[in-house]
Amino acid sequence: MELKIIEKNNQCIAEVISADFVITTPQDALDLIAEAGYYEASGVILKEENLTPDFFDLRSGVAGEILLKFSNYRVKMAVIGQFEKYSSKSLQAFIRESNRGKEIFFVPDREIAISKITG
Repeated sequence: MELKIIEKNNQCIAEVISADFVITTPQDALDLIAEAGYYEASGVILKEENLTPDFFDLRSGVAGEILLKFSNYRVKMAVIGQFEKYSSKSLQAFIRESNRGKEIFFVPDREIAISKITG
């Protein structure tokens, strides 16, 4: 995994550059938060494919555990992907609610991810 550091509006964002899963467990989330913290990043950008498929099955509890880590450490997270393909009504509601907040975002592209984290 590689982190690309983006600076905008006097903030640093760590963008994950990887084609593989980066976060499969809450510990992976903590490791990523720690590495982003090394660069004093206030946010992390991931792609949908960087998250275990269990993340998108809310019954597994993985999403809640991972997002709690980001929330506890006050690190914003934006996930880039095409989320319309998920048929779960509860997941779609979860994504909508997250996007209304100020910490976790599910967005279609990188520019919106940067804007949400720095905005």
